[in-house]
Order: sequence, then C-alpha cells, then structure tokens
Amino acid sequence: MSKLAGRGPVVYCAIERQSHHRTVEDLEMKPAPEALSAAASVKETLAHRLKTEEGHRNYKKRKETIEPAFGIIKSVLGFRQFLMRSLEKVNIEWDLVLNITVR
Repeated sequence: MSKLAGRGPVVYCAIERQSHHRTVEDLEMKPAPEALSAAASVKETLAHRLKTEEGHRNYKKRKETIEPAFGIIKSVLGFRQFLMRSLEKVNIEWDLVLNITVR
C-alpha cells in the first residue's frame, strides 16, 4: 500500500470480474470491509477500495461520465479499431475521431 500512498489521484480500478446477472442479495448493502493490513499488496488495496461505500459510489460514476462517450464513438461513428500502426499515426487517427465528435 505504501506504493500508492500520496502519488496523485486515488485510483478506482476493477480487479475482479463480476457477473452482470445480479440477484436481490447483491443489491443489498453489505457491511463495510475490514481494514487492510500495512503489508497489503497493490491488488488487495485496489480491491478493498472498491468494496467500501465511497469506492463503490465513485466507481459507479464512470457509467454516467466516461462510458457514454466511448459508446457514442463506437456505435454512432462506427470506430472500433485503429487502422494505422505506430504511436504517432494512432495519435493522429484518434485526434480525427475526437474532432468529429466535438463538432
């Protein structure tokens, strides 16, 4: 955990896959997870962060902020993959996609 402390923004990253088929028990609020030990790994720290109420609330925001933008780029514009190779050419291609979506 010491690797993550004080290094910029707090990261909320999905570590484990979860099923889309939720039950009523999944929707109920679960008790707060136990505190992490000082020797917890980065993966354990990130998983623990999502299990807290604040972490769950912050991670859920991506559905209304980030995901719709990529959904529009993929479905409306039909942009599914880069056609060029090299980082320089991919950056140019991405700039073109962004200019189309902004207008």
